[in-house]
Amino acid sequence: MAHEPISDLSRSTVRRLALSLGITLVFVVVEILAGVFANSLALLTDAAHNLTDVLALALTWWALWITTKPANSGKTYGYHRAGILVALVNSTTLALIALGIFYEAWKRFVTPPEVEANILIGVGAAAVIVNLVTALLVRRGSENDLNLRSAFLHLMGDVVSTLGAVIAGIIILFTGWNWLDALVSVLIGFLILWNARGILRESVQILMESTPADIDMNALRRDMLAVEGVRGIHDLHVWSITRSLRTLSAHLITDDVTVSVGAKVQVAVGGMLAHHYGITHATLQLECGVIPVPGRDMDCAPVGLYCDITVNNHNH
Repeated sequence: MAHEPISDLSRSTVRRLALSLGITLVFVVVEILAGVFANSLALLTDAAHNLTDVLALALTWWALWITTKPANSGKTYGYHRAGILVALVNSTTLALIALGIFYEAWKRFVTPPEVEANILIGVGAAAVIVNLVTALLVRRGSENDLNLRSAFLHLMGDVVSTLGAVIAGIIILFTGWNWLDALVSVLIGFLILWNARGILRESVQILMESTPADIDMNALRRDMLAVEGVRGIHDLHVWSITRSLRTLSAHLITDDVTVSVGAKVQVAVGGMLAHHYGITHATLQLECGVIPVPGRDMDCAPVGLYCDITVNNHNH
């Protein structure tokens, strides 16, 4: 039953993504034609960015669909990481697009072409509305889902960039400064890179099984030790499956107690982790402090909080 709200949200999100995808695809065609006719790199740049939005939305839709598939013997954690892979692809695509924009802008700085300011203003204003509508369609759920977040940032980046193109068009209309078209493209490129940087970094951190940035491991250890019955902790690992799905594994040292008492310790630690740290999937192994564990070297002893897996593989 705990999975039903997620499934309902996914179905709603898929419908909104499909609508955003259709709107964006139609507008990309319009913007490319207008950019060619107006000889505006700002419009063509924004069209290229919108084209990556089409890809981003399509990949995001695919990731949402595949993550609804249940876990199986081949994918024991399910398909949640598909969204992280899509976020990684989306952010990498954004970075590549930005580099292409810088190259084209440099050529236009050297030889600024004539720009049809009226078309730039009109199409750019329409683009602001279209991008804002599509961004709002995918906003729900993006706070806790890196996949949706990458798509949302794609679209919000377009809102700002097209607004910049409109402002450039207005200034060109009154001043004839055609080089502003290229300057706005450079600013758009930096905005794209900035958006891509955060998503790319977080995607790599999750794929590298890094500890979530907002978790203080020292505080976490203190809170676990404060639970009644816990005498020590080692082999502690915390990582993320997705931005909102966190997991933990640890060995808890206890007194020589019954299985039922040990189970209460596990439940108490698990409840604390869920309430204070948002870790809802914890694997806790109990060890009696007065009974030696065969084969456990100093890397996994209580004095060593983080077990060196590589060392253990060699020793075992």
